Amino acid sequence: MIIGAKISMQLTGLGYEVTGILPRGEDALLHIEKNIPDIILLDINLKGALDGIQTAEALMRKHAIPVIYLTANSDEATFNRAKHTRPAAFISKPFKQLDLQRAIELVITGMAQNDTGPISEKEDSERPYILSDRIFVRYKEKMIKIMISDILFIEADRNYSRIYTSNLEYLLSVTLKLIEDRLAQNYFIRIHRSYIINLQHIDEVAETHVRIAEKTIPISSGLKGQLLLRLQTL
Repeated sequence: MIIGAKISMQLTGLGYEVTGILPRGEDALLHIEKNIPDIILLDINLKGALDGIQTAEALMRKHAIPVIYLTANSDEATFNRAKHTRPAAFISKPFKQLDLQRAIELVITGMAQNDTGPISEKEDSERPYILSDRIFVRYKEKMIKIMISDILFIEADRNYSRIYTSNLEYLLSVTLKLIEDRLAQNYFIRIHRSYIINLQHIDEVAETHVRIAEKTIPISSGLKGQLLLRLQTL
């Protein structure tokens, strides 16, 4: 638990939210049912009836959550058992914080590739990782999760884009077109060459603009009809 608490502090410092620290596999499985995480860090040696590998096997029967194994047992037998559960990463203890940080970022990259297809090598290293319900963005040397439902609107700023939520703003070094191509189209629509909005957060539609969270956003004349049609089908 001391090691778990230390790892939790490291993850919190990197900008991640830790939903729980559990010493037993049985407890972890119960916890996951109420607090489904994006990634699980799992020590192979656990207290209780289930070790980490058995816990991962039980987890896989109900959820498709990436698992990163942490273990001091790097012997061949343990590795062969673990690899059958198809872990996203395997970190041998002792490890540095940078090892953990890189493993998590690689897992996030893999999640994005599985959800949206291969990522071009030409794309900027600061690109967001867009999944079906969330976006991971690099913010102040950290990977921050933004739930797509929380996005109010996205604004183009030359070759950059600004994502606005109710309480924060994120500047990304990718074009608005790239984000538009990867966002789920259910609730997002471009209403101006410089703006994509979340239809769920519109407070007012006027002749020349919409209002979202007290922000006035212009509507291009050629796109207003599409906006009104989309609003009718929500």
